[in-house]
Amino acid sequence: MKVSKILEDNVKKIKETLDADDVILREITIDEAFSKLKAVLLYIDGLADKNLIQEHIIKSLNLFYRENVTNASNIKKRFIETSVLTAGDLKSETDIEKVFDYVLSGETALFFDGIDDAIIISSKGYEKRSITESTAEAVILGPKDSFTENYRTNIVLIRRRLKDINLKIKTIKLGRHTKTDVGILYLQGIANPRLIEEVQNRINKIDIDGIIEIGYIEQLIEDNWLSPFPQFRRTERPDVVAGSLLEGNFAIICDNTPYALIGPTTFTSLFQAAEDYYQKWYLASIIRFLRVLALFMATLAPALYVALTSYNPEMIPTDLLYSIAATREGVPFSSPLEALLMILILEILREAGVRLPGPIGKTIGIVGGLVIGEAAVKAGIVSPIMVIVIALNAISSFAIPGYSIAIAFRILTFIFLVFASVAGLFGIILGFLWLNCHLVTLKSFGVVYFYPFVNLDPEKLQDVIIRAPLSFMKERPEYLMPLDKKRIR
Repeated sequence: MKVSKILEDNVKKIKETLDADDVILREITIDEAFSKLKAVLLYIDGLADKNLIQEHIIKSLNLFYRENVTNASNIKKRFIETSVLTAGDLKSETDIEKVFDYVLSGETALFFDGIDDAIIISSKGYEKRSITESTAEAVILGPKDSFTENYRTNIVLIRRRLKDINLKIKTIKLGRHTKTDVGILYLQGIANPRLIEEVQNRINKIDIDGIIEIGYIEQLIEDNWLSPFPQFRRTERPDVVAGSLLEGNFAIICDNTPYALIGPTTFTSLFQAAEDYYQKWYLASIIRFLRVLALFMATLAPALYVALTSYNPEMIPTDLLYSIAATREGVPFSSPLEALLMILILEILREAGVRLPGPIGKTIGIVGGLVIGEAAVKAGIVSPIMVIVIALNAISSFAIPGYSIAIAFRILTFIFLVFASVAGLFGIILGFLWLNCHLVTLKSFGVVYFYPFVNLDPEKLQDVIIRAPLSFMKERPEYLMPLDKKRIR
């Protein structure tokens, strides 16, 4: 529907459509030179900056007739749009539905009697969280800032790091009711155009009533929705996004979400931390090796214990076997059931720690685990060695940098425990074969998820478990097929 030249018709449409207490409709009469020209201001209380509206819009309009223009009937709209208002960005809009969209986003609309369009004035002024230190991806070395829930703030954090005219941002509004701003970021001349076209096509196909958080988009455009493994890398760090864009990835940011999605991703990239690139290569390589070791312990510690004690005790040294047998004396449960019980208690404590308020939540995971573990051992419900195994499993899981991939391996802990309970070490081997088949067939935007282990090439292993010196990493990752392959010349 078009904006009417008759101001009363526009006011009637506004009252019918935006029937809410926080919708402010303010009538203004501009005197003398404009022969009592009537105007209406439309904005949402709390979304628009009231001080800006008062100082730069209303005051300017009220004082206008004293200062300028005699032939107002011909030039009034153009003059007001270009000269009088000092509020910042201005644009004209003839579609009243789009005017409402702008207003609901925090802008102010100005209607004039006798003019068949509205002037949209940039006036966003709602409360927003300030930039704080990253909590999910804390580092000792490197920048401390992280994304917020504000779309424009997040764009600025990335632009501060990439002062390049080739940084392209394609903004799309998603959600029939939420009309959420979603941005696709990439570096033109580096990112493969076919990759960018593919992600744009997938996002444009989304037709949903609302996008509340970026997780909606992740689930709607990923390749395999059945896989527990994340097919995007989630990060709240703008330096990680900037580094990924320089390699040829794309990034997706969403209003109201303090995270970004990076794609395509591979299995190995999910175990990399921003800090790996801010220190010497051998230090980063040692830390990565420790992460891999922690990954195996987080996934296999309970399964290996069950397999060795229940099916393959001959592989345990005799003295250790006697010690384990002595600690299990009087325990009423079998090893598989004992392990399952302890893992479930651990997961409940983890969830409780997340949901409880900050200081209490951090305490419950440690104190709760100690109290329950000690009480269970004293009661003879579980053996001390099982408490040690589960504690090792829990601590190792915290060394995995990505939250999404950590959850995937927490699920695998249960799966491998089942395999070990059924067939011992042979069951664990079967579990590894199943996992390997799944990872080899999984893809992220056409990229093999298990790269570079599918077609193994020593040159492709420069940034996997061992991080080569930066002077050796002259080319961008091959799997992204970047237009500009050279990173260091």
